[in-house]
Amino acid sequence: MIREGFKIILNTILAIIFSFGILVIFSFLPIPGNMKLLTVLSGSMEPRIHTGSLIFIKPASEYNVGDIVTKTTDEKDVTVTHRIIEKEMIDGKAVFVTKGDANNADDNEKVPQETIIGKVFLNIPYLGYAVNFAKTKEGLILIVIIPAVIIVYEEILKIKKEIVRIAREKREKREPEEIKNIEFEHIQPQYEEKEEKRRKVV
Repeated sequence: MIREGFKIILNTILAIIFSFGILVIFSFLPIPGNMKLLTVLSGSMEPRIHTGSLIFIKPASEYNVGDIVTKTTDEKDVTVTHRIIEKEMIDGKAVFVTKGDANNADDNEKVPQETIIGKVFLNIPYLGYAVNFAKTKEGLILIVIIPAVIIVYEEILKIKKEIVRIAREKREKREPEEIKNIEFEHIQPQYEEKEEKRRKVV
């Protein structure tokens, strides 16, 4: 009973880790409107978003004051996640002023909407460290490949067990028929011999 309970817990943990790994991989696919997972590496949004948090962002058709958004910067592969505090229209296009909740001043430059990657709709504290690890070769092996191999191995064992069970049931069902045929083959000659004698007497 304890062993079965441990196996259930282990399989559940592996399934969660594997699903998380797939979610991370999916977030990198170049699909229009695709959700993205990013890690917050600074405390500029404390206490709303802690350093090391995993944030889930998704593009929106429009953004408004109060939204927490992730925007691109001039630095390659560097993004900033801050809150919109002002919105204005310039030449028919939305432009925003952003600010980190923990910062004393607004961000220096106004933010055109096309530089916004998406709006934060969920954040999980400290899980971002795990995502950063998952992006490494070692992390990919530990979080995705190993759990996948273990889950597949468990499923193969289940299939093998089921095949053995079905084969055993078929064998048990066939054995009574074989016994019946053996008994018939044993009795039939005796019956035929008696019939032959009865015919001679008649």
